[in-house]
Amino acid sequence: MKVYAHRGYSGVYPENTLLSFRKAEEAGADGIELDVQLTKDGEVVVIHDEYVDRTTDGKGRVADYTLESLQKLNASIHFQSKSTFENIPTFDAYCAWVKTTNLVTNIELKTSLLYYHDIEQKTLDIIKKHGLEKRVFFSSFNHLSLANAKALDATIPCGALVVESGLINAGYYCEKFGLEYYHPGYPSINEEVIAECKDHGIQVNVWTVNTMEQLVNCHSMHCDGIFTNYPSVCKAWLKEQENI
Repeated sequence: MKVYAHRGYSGVYPENTLLSFRKAEEAGADGIELDVQLTKDGEVVVIHDEYVDRTTDGKGRVADYTLESLQKLNASIHFQSKSTFENIPTFDAYCAWVKTTNLVTNIELKTSLLYYHDIEQKTLDIIKKHGLEKRVFFSSFNHLSLANAKALDATIPCGALVVESGLINAGYYCEKFGLEYYHPGYPSINEEVIAECKDHGIQVNVWTVNTMEQLVNCHSMHCDGIFTNYPSVCKAWLKEQENI
């Protein structure tokens, strides 16, 4: 079972920052999950919310900031003991770093509330610039955005991200529309859901697994991967299981 660091090592470090990503690698994570959006001047940046208010010392929508103004905001404002300042990284800067590692990256296209024009193409261009086509996959709550990504490059795997209530016949759905992964919230999974996906050749990566009970259950149900804010805890437990 793969362990993907959810927005990096976000349980301890400021989410979606290069610091959080570096710490996730140090913790032994198999991959990183991050979110991309576009600035006012069309640059791909790594941040979860459409607004900067929750995670930085700024206010307003990401889409209303130029890259220059956005990167003046402090994305470590709530983690001063870890770092006095971390900016909102560009996706290009992230790719320049991650290509020096062995990490896989799940890129969530944040297009369900605000649809960014050409974000799929812009993100793909950066991936290809750094030669990372074999080490990434997309996910999104907006499945039309995934369809667009597939139309641009069918070789990049995609995952159907769904709300916590889940999706009935998810395996059939994903196979029908050419998606390789199903990304449900933990509350909606059970053995039947996992089995139905496996029957259709679909891998299941579960979000967000932050308790030992959730970790143990995902492992016992043979989930393919989990997204967690605490990758070191999950990797340590999985290593223990190998030795039992």
